[in-house]
This record gives sequence, structure tokens and C-alpha cells, in this order.
Amino acid sequence: MTPLFSLLLGVVITLVLVAMKSRFVGFRTQRPSDLAGKGPVLDLRTHLSGPILCEGVIYGPTGRIASRFVAEMEGVWDGNSGVLRERFRYDSGRMQDREWRLFLSNDGTIRAEADDVVGPGAGRAEGAGVLLNYRIRLDADAGGHVLDVTDWMYLMENGTIMNRSQFTKFGITVAELVATMRRVPA
Repeated sequence: MTPLFSLLLGVVITLVLVAMKSRFVGFRTQRPSDLAGKGPVLDLRTHLSGPILCEGVIYGPTGRIASRFVAEMEGVWDGNSGVLRERFRYDSGRMQDREWRLFLSNDGTIRAEADDVVGPGAGRAEGAGVLLNYRIRLDADAGGHVLDVTDWMYLMENGTIMNRSQFTKFGITVAELVATMRRVPA
């Protein structure tokens, strides 16, 4: 075997292993049905209604904390259509306002829209979890890149929602968000 052929074979094997890992192992391979019948049921109309306090961190591509934030959210629903307004305060002092428009179907599927989301997001609620996949366009000051997002929310027994999102570009994880969301008592 020539050295060049050995190198090419090694590259091909590595690419195949990386592709298999991302398809069969890890965060992005979870399915909503994995959470069916396990724990409390996460109903977005109930759990993302009214005032909500969100606290979280964003990790960069090396796994180190890139930013921390606190967000005040307000969810308002009319049947199966809802609006979730978000006001983020980052540790840098930067403020960001966002608004999700959510549309639920009776079979658990979700369509989500936001001004910085490219096309509609699609997801599913089942059992204690909600999965949402979408493409987000970053602000110009963050490079304006379009990233693919896998966004999971998990309902805990005490009503807190744990949120974990991975942001990828060309299949490579470039950021991760971990946050809690808790309804603010009246």
C-alpha cells in the first residue's frame, strides 16, 4: 500500500466514523418518543404561559463559556397559537428582544417562527420533552452566520424547564446553550 493510498483510506474511514457518530450517537439523535410516558407532560400552552424567568449560559466551540444571560419572557396563548416575547440581558450588558410565534397541532407537531429564524422551525412535543429544529441567522455583530439548531426542552417534576440547544454549521457544533425556565409566581 502506498503512503498516499493509506492516507486517503484513513481520511475516508475517519469521515465515515464521524458521520456514523452524528447519526446514531449523541444529543442530536434523541427523539421525542424517547420521553413519551416518562414524567410530567410538557404542554407549551401551560408551561410557557405568563411571565417566565430564564437563566442560562452559552458555550463556544471549544466548550468554554462564551456568555451568560438572564431573560424575562412572557407567553400569551389563543388556543393552539402562542407568542413568546423574550428580553435577554447578557453579561456584556447587551440587550436583545426576540419574539417566537408558535403554532401547535393536535398531534403534537409544532411550527415556530421568529424574525431571526430562516424559514419555519419544526418540532414535536411528546411526554416531558419538546424538540424544535430550526435555522437561525445571527446578528451582524456576531457574523451574520446562519446556524442549524437542535433545541430541546425538558419538563422537570417541579415545573422548571431545562433547555439545551446545539448550534451547528456544516454539521460541526459551534455553540451550545443550557438554560432554565421557571414561571414567575403571580
